[in-house]
Amino acid sequence: MERYEIVKDIGSGNFGVARLVRDKSTRELFAVKFIDRGNKIDENVQREIMNHRSLKHPNIVQFKEVLVTPTHLAIVMEYAAGGELYERIGKAGRFSENEARFFFQQLISGVSYCHKMQICHRDLKLENTLLDGSAAPRVKICDFGYSKSLLSSLPKSTVGTPAYIAPEVLSKQQYDGKIADVWSCGVTLYVMIVGAYPFEDPKDPLNFRKTIRRILTVRYSLPDSVRVSVECRHLLSRIFVANPLKRITIPEIKHHRWFVKNLPVEMKEGGSWESNDVNTPSQSTEEVQSIIQEARKPLKVPTVSRHCIGSSMAIDDADIGGT
Repeated sequence: MERYEIVKDIGSGNFGVARLVRDKSTRELFAVKFIDRGNKIDENVQREIMNHRSLKHPNIVQFKEVLVTPTHLAIVMEYAAGGELYERIGKAGRFSENEARFFFQQLISGVSYCHKMQICHRDLKLENTLLDGSAAPRVKICDFGYSKSLLSSLPKSTVGTPAYIAPEVLSKQQYDGKIADVWSCGVTLYVMIVGAYPFEDPKDPLNFRKTIRRILTVRYSLPDSVRVSVECRHLLSRIFVANPLKRITIPEIKHHRWFVKNLPVEMKEGGSWESNDVNTPSQSTEEVQSIIQEARKPLKVPTVSRHCIGSSMAIDDADIGGT
């Protein structure tokens, strides 16, 4: 980390802390996720690094490198100065349909690229959707801790964030991670337009079991107070389908009449964002794996524990009992 200077803390979570740093020679800003050495460097961390480092797309936070310090594993990546999409909605209450479409088109563009690269994200949500600092904000998907490469096998672990999780992910059986990602994108679209989660009971929003029951029965509605076009309602009805085999796919979303309205040229078929570029980090796969193994060794100096928060999880069987 000698070539970087720390500017400030920019976030925290189950992983540890994220800091804004500046490259001393280029003066370029980066975000660095610091994870305590030792047991926290688990398979999720390794999967995050190995999957994320292979991706290169305008709507995905760019991976730069991974480093090890005496106390932490440090993941260096592009800095998204605009913060979380979640925060933007929190300030606005909800978006107009046109604004929601602007962000949703970019989200789908990034997710489509991930799927073409045979990676499903499995924790798509507003908090993992960042924005750059430009006047017309560009969506940047981040946090690949629950992502899975589909080159080996289909996923079957129940992971994700409850409000966004697809019904089939709760089944404890193998499922199509790409189709499960579609459901999470639908939740994101609904929240942007309505300003609330589709499957939470408005009278009891913190009741996790009720949320799960409503997901499994696909029980949602659009408030009368929110004007939503027929085309948008149709798209949501095609996303929120319990049977994943009957749910709309990402390629189908990209041709849906609501989605293609005002679609930027670069996102159209054959446009500059339709490429299958592979990221080529300066570090080799072997070097990265060696750094990860080194970071799994215990801390070299004592550290002070810090209070962290986070909401993504692997969901235990007990959590879905009674549904």
